[in-house]
Parts: sequence; structure tokens; C-alpha cells
Amino acid sequence: MVTCVPASEQIGCAERDSQIYSEDTGGTEAVRVTDCRSPEDSGPQNEPGYCNSEDSGQLMASYEGKARGYQVPPFGWRICLAHEFAEKRKPFQANNVSLSNLVKHFGMGLRYLKWWYRKTQVEKKTPFIDMFNSVPLRQIYGCPLGGIGGGTITRGWRGQFCRWQLNPGMYQHQTVIADQFIVCLRRDGRTVYQQVLSLELPSVLRSWNWGLCGYFAFYHALYPRAWTVYQLPGQNVTLTCRQITPILPHDYQDSSLPVGVFVWDVENEGDETLDVSIMFSMRNGLGGEDDAAGGLWNEPFRLEQDGTTVQGLLLHHPTPPNPYTMAVAARHTADTTVTYTTAFDPDSTGQQVWQDLLQDGQLDSPAGQSTPTQRGEGVAGAVCASSKLLPRGRCCLEFSLAWDMPRIMFGAKGQVHYRRYTRFFGSDGDVAPALSHYALCQYAGWENSISAWQNPVLDDRSLPAWYKSALFNELYFLADGGTVWLEVPEDSLPEELGGSMYQLRPILQDYGRFGYLEGQEYRMYNTYDVHFYASFALVMLWPKLELSLQYDMALATFKEDLTRRRYLMSGVVAPVKRRNVIPHDIGDPDDEPWLRVNAYLIHDTADWKDLNLKFVLQVYRDYYLTGDQGFLKDMWPVCLAVMESEMKFDKDQDGLIENGGYADQTYDGWVTTGPSAYCGGLWLAAVAVMVQMAVLCGAQDVQDKFSSILCRGREAYERLLWNGRYYNYDSSSQPQSRSVMSDQCAGQWFLRACGLGEGDTEVFPTLHVVRALKTIFELNVQAFAGGAMGAVNGMQPHGVPDRSSVQSDEVWVGVVYGLAATMIQEGLTWEGFRTAEGCYRTVWERLGLAFQTPEAYCQQRVFRSLAYMRPLSIWAMQLALQQQQHKKNSSRPAVTQGTAPSTA
Repeated sequence: MVTCVPASEQIGCAERDSQIYSEDTGGTEAVRVTDCRSPEDSGPQNEPGYCNSEDSGQLMASYEGKARGYQVPPFGWRICLAHEFAEKRKPFQANNVSLSNLVKHFGMGLRYLKWWYRKTQVEKKTPFIDMFNSVPLRQIYGCPLGGIGGGTITRGWRGQFCRWQLNPGMYQHQTVIADQFIVCLRRDGRTVYQQVLSLELPSVLRSWNWGLCGYFAFYHALYPRAWTVYQLPGQNVTLTCRQITPILPHDYQDSSLPVGVFVWDVENEGDETLDVSIMFSMRNGLGGEDDAAGGLWNEPFRLEQDGTTVQGLLLHHPTPPNPYTMAVAARHTADTTVTYTTAFDPDSTGQQVWQDLLQDGQLDSPAGQSTPTQRGEGVAGAVCASSKLLPRGRCCLEFSLAWDMPRIMFGAKGQVHYRRYTRFFGSDGDVAPALSHYALCQYAGWENSISAWQNPVLDDRSLPAWYKSALFNELYFLADGGTVWLEVPEDSLPEELGGSMYQLRPILQDYGRFGYLEGQEYRMYNTYDVHFYASFALVMLWPKLELSLQYDMALATFKEDLTRRRYLMSGVVAPVKRRNVIPHDIGDPDDEPWLRVNAYLIHDTADWKDLNLKFVLQVYRDYYLTGDQGFLKDMWPVCLAVMESEMKFDKDQDGLIENGGYADQTYDGWVTTGPSAYCGGLWLAAVAVMVQMAVLCGAQDVQDKFSSILCRGREAYERLLWNGRYYNYDSSSQPQSRSVMSDQCAGQWFLRACGLGEGDTEVFPTLHVVRALKTIFELNVQAFAGGAMGAVNGMQPHGVPDRSSVQSDEVWVGVVYGLAATMIQEGLTWEGFRTAEGCYRTVWERLGLAFQTPEAYCQQRVFRSLAYMRPLSIWAMQLALQQQQHKKNSSRPAVTQGTAPSTA
């Protein structure tokens, strides 16, 4: 078998390959920003475009090949397949909590243990947060396949199919060994090279040639596309596999399709004609419990339509409650021959299918379907595309992977839901061939649309290379966040709201119902305090889905669930959901989301201070960016209701709400007492937005009411919290009340995103905001980890991280991106990019957490909650840059209604 060797032994590696098979047969460089000038350096200040660029640093240090691949773009995340991350962190667990914090949370720990036991051992369900079984570190993930809401399959950067979300919201982190690409090269009618394009050395399929030499291959991701380049040692052949998924902004049809395309460009740099074959093998199922009952079967298909022929295999997986069919297919052309093997045993040595390909570079293509598997048996199939490759020539082999799971049930198995793509392809469960054909016919158009969307950013030389990678690659979570996009039956919407929300029915019925998890480990749909940050990506790229989500939140606000339950942090027994307050989340996919909301039961969030405010702010932000006046009018009564509920938290009637002495906001492990920078700032911003909405809705009395509150509240906020350098964390008598919170300007962030917060609409004094941001940069960024890891949540004034809680000494990636956006809004562009860069470098380059960006990490040892929603807030940075550019191009001092910068 071939093993990895350094470059100095490349010829030996190639010679060994040739000997094995003789016996058996009888671009451009990635750009990396390594440093940016400090504000003291000469050149234009507060502009991000003065950064040096070089290769992809340590991630490509192991690459010994010369191939750059076919049309691989210069920007993105690039890594050699032989790279090993030196730092191996562990998930945050109880033993990472300090003794003082353990004492504080002792009661909560006991209550959680009791609840966890009942949930797992009695109810046989999966906890919405499983503190005892965190997802372990696997530094392997790459771009996921699949559009929005139809399920996702992640292919790792080393080529393995390793993360699966087919059942809605439920993840299986499992590498399926049989799912592989294999290359076969033949010269003069003789196979000279046959290799699994994988670094794996598994215990099954041992007749296959494993152990690809990773020193001569690299992976490049720019979501929703990825490229893997293989320089085949000693063969004068370079393979470039381009992976494409239809993630298309402002497209509400193709973006929903559960498909992916693999285009293999094969370049012959030699002087001999070659016959080249790529075989794509796929197991039916994952080899786990879902397959154990048997009854799985495969069959070939061929679909000719509109001059295009697609041929491949259907892998039928009828296991309830969510049966599906997988289609592995290739395009048949005059120059490309497609063959297949219907069935082989993925747990055997694999000798039969390997020898079949080795013999003539094609597969036998038997007629008829395979025999259904018996209990405990597995079955896999393979599709092979073959073509002739002339000297110094190039050929293209095209594959698709599609899965058809049209009808789904969540964990409670109470209702049947239809995925969005069924609107266009039908819901009978027989459209996998049509999906495959459509993908192979349309992918070129998808790529044109992707390029038209991304190129203005990629071509902007004022933007650093790391930012271009982060901006697009962080979007993976919109599809791979356990995401569902469902059709909404007409009879499922309440009649009584038809008169007050005129656009509710057309929005939900035309654009469907959207849900994504707080995180792959924090299993709650549309967690609203976190969506506040992530929502920028959705409203800028798929605004109708953002409006749909907002209508769902509005519906849930007016509902109540008086079922009483015990909350884990306090031990208090209280209702699940009270009327006229925004829910924390829309439900657990292992239950029945939308029907039963608030899966979160650590706190009673009816008393949280931020949820109602975040709804009001997002409503106005969504109106500002979409210009949808009907949406604003529909949401106005909801905003009035939730703000009325919020009023009770202003106990002394000074115009400023008070926190309740516990962790009553998105920082649900960080106690806040009295007036606070975070919630007080959100409150004032929401009050200011209510004044603006009252003007637009012609409600003079409401305008007067909230104008009065705003006047009193601003005075109280400045008097109680401003200390000359920043806003104090809160108003308690504890030492941590003077902590520097990185998120203290969240209210101002949203005001500026709405075109407010300056001039006549100023709420927070601009000088104070800028001074606070500079203090945050000085202490939370530069004084933390050498300025290389982003902004720590809390920092004491003397430059030591605040360790008074389990969250104050964490870095929250999504908060940092929001902070960076705020800095850009206030003219601190260099500081904003420098702050955000620390998070990107840490997550993507140092910790190996690509395509699983966590909620949090500490300075050392641990991370928490992999693959999290909040980092989508990087799109707030893009909005801030667009607004900045819009102001430069406009003679007006501020963006006015109807002239919001384009979010296309």
C-alpha cells in the first residue's frame, strides 16, 4: 500500500505505485494577510486595505506538490491534506469550572443531572443540551453539501464523508469508509495507477489501495464551493475536484435543493494518451442503527431529458420515520462513458469491485435491482465515469449526489411536514433521478450566480484575504445548522390573526417556514437571543426567510403554554410560555417545534430582559433593509405588546430597565444586577426605534410616550453607567460591576445598522461610544492573548480577564464579529478588522475548527458548543462596510429611509 512520504522521496512513491499496479494487472496562490499596519504607521488610516499578503502559512507548509489545480480561486481557506493541527483542545466540561463557580451552580448541576437521567434513561430521548456527551474534537470538516433546509452531508477536507444531517436537526458525526472517490489511469490498455483518494487506512475494504500521499494534495474552500487538488505522484496527472452546492442569495427555489455536484477536471501533463476513470462509491445508509433492520436496496437508473443523459444508482433507505432515496449519478456524453456496480458489501474486503475497476477502468453494470438486505447486512454501490485524455489535454467528469426525503417527522412523530423543494419536484419520494439530472444541467448557471455574488467582495483589494474567506465560509451554518425549510399548509395558520397581520399568510405560504438550530450541540430552533446576531446573514441574503421567521415569532408571542415545569438554574416552577413575550426558541427537533416552543429550560426566559428588545430592533432593521411597509405595519401591534411587557422591568420609573440579579439575558451564565450596559443599551435602542416606528405608523401618542421614556432613560444610563472610559457592566456592588464588557455597545450597533444612532437620532453620545470601543480594543483585545484571539467577553479595568462567571472569560466569536461591525460603523475600521481577524485565525487556522465555528473558546485548553449560529454575525461587518461606502458616495450625511445600501 502507498504511504505518505516527504517530497524528497516522491519518485520512490511513484515507482512503488507503478510496481503495485503492474503486478495487479499482469491557479493561483492563496492570499494570506499576516500583518496589518498599526494606526501609527504611515498610509491611509482606518482602511483595511494596507495588508501584506503571502501564501497560506502553516496550513500549506506540508504541501510538496507543484500543482495549483484547475481554476482554483486565490481567496478562501486552503490546507494541505497532510497538515496536522498541533493544538488539540477539548470541549468545555464541569471540570473546567472554577471552584467558586462550581459552588454557585451546585444546585443547577444537581437538577440538571436528575433531568438528564429522566430524559435519557426513562424517556429515551436526546437532551437539547447534553453536558455529559459533548461532540469531541475532530479537525476534519469541510464544506457541507446540500441547499437550505433539505438536509446536509459534510465532506471533510481530506475527502471523507463525515457529518450527516438527514433527519431534521439531528446530527450523526460518523465517517462512512465506503463513501469514496477512486481514480484509475490506464495507458495502452493497461491499468498503471489506481488509488482511493483518501488518507484513511481502514480495517474494511482492505483490497482497496488506501493511504493517499497527502503531501501532494490540498483543499480549498470558498463556500458554497470547494476544490481539492491532487497531484498524482509519477503520473504527470493533476486532478481538481470542484464541489458545488446551490446556495444562491435571493433564490428561493434552487437554494432549497438537497443536491451537490462534483466536477472532476483531469489534466494530463504528459505526452501519452490516457484513459481516466473516476469511481464514486457510496454506502446505503451510515452503517448504524438506522440500517440494522435491513430492507435496504439499490437499483440503476438512466434519465434522458432535454438532450442530457444522466446515469447512476438509487440507494433506497426505507427506514421509518423518515425514509429517503440517495442518488449517485454521472453525466453521460459522447466522450464520457458511465458504468456502475449495483451492490457490494461495504464491510468486506471490497476485492470484487476493486478488481472490476482495475480490469478495464469500468464497472460491469448488471441489470436489475439488488436484493434487499437482511438484518445486520450492509450494501453499497458505485458509479464510474470514464473518458480518454489526450497528451497535454484536459477532460471533465461530472457527478451528482442527491437525496430525496420529501416528508419528514420530528422526534415526537406527531405531524408530517413537507420540505421546501417538494413544491418544485413533488413529494412522492421518487424524484432523486430528476434532482440529479437538474443538478448536472444547472450547476454551470449556479456557478455563474455564485461568482456574480462573490466577486465584488473578492475583487475588492481594500479587504484583507482572511475576511473574504471568513465572510463566505461562515455561511455554511445557514444550510448546516440542522436547518429545515418547510411548506406551510393553508389550514395550519390561525384565522384570528388574518385581520391584524395581512402579509402573514402570503409570506409563510409563498416562502415557507425556516428554522435553524442555535448550534449543532445546542438543539433549539431559531434561538432568538442568538439569532439577533446571526440574522444579518439571513436578512441580507434571503430576506423573505428572515421575514418568515419574524412572522413565526410574532405568532408564538401571542400564544401561551401554561404547563408548569421546573427551571434548572433557579429551581423555580413556572409556565413554559407566557403571552406577549418573545419565546426563547421555537422548539426542539427531537420534539415538535413550532407546536411546542421554549425547549430551553435552564432559565424562565419570560423574565429575560433582552428577548423582547431584540425583536423590536430586528423588526425595524428588517424594515429598513427591505423597505417592506406591510411587514412593519403587521409587526407594529406585536412590538407594542412586547414593549408593554418589558415596561415592568423599569421598577423605579427612571426610563431605564433593571436586570434581576441573575443571568437574565443571552449571557445566561453571567449574573447581571440593576441597570446594565448590555440590556440597558438594548432597551434605549429599542425605545428609540419605537419612536421611529410610531412616526411611520402615525401613532402620535405612542411617539410622545416613548420619546419621554427615551429622554429620561438616556440621562439615567449615562449617570449610572458611564465612568469616563466605558460603560460599567452593571450597577451591583460586586467588583465585577466595573468589568469592561466587549458587547456593551450592542444597542448602538443595531441603531447604526438601521441608519440611526447619529445626528438627530443619536441615543448614546458619539464621543462616549468611540471612547468605549477604544477601551475595549485596548483591554479586551490587545491585552488578551497578545491581541491574537479576538475580544474576551469581560476584562477587569486593570487588564485581567473577568473570571467571576463561566462566560465572562470566554471569547464569543459571533459577539466579536458584531463588535468589529460596531467599530467599523464608528470609523475604527482598522481596529474592527484587527479584532475580528483574531477570531478567524484562532478558529480556522490554529484550532482546526473549520466549518464548526464554536460559540466560545477560552484563552487556553477548551472550546464550547461546536458549529454555532452566532458567528453568522460577520455579515454585520459587510453591512457596515456597505453603509460606509454608501455614505462616501452620497452627498447626504446619513442613509435615509428608502436608500438603504443594497444587500444583494
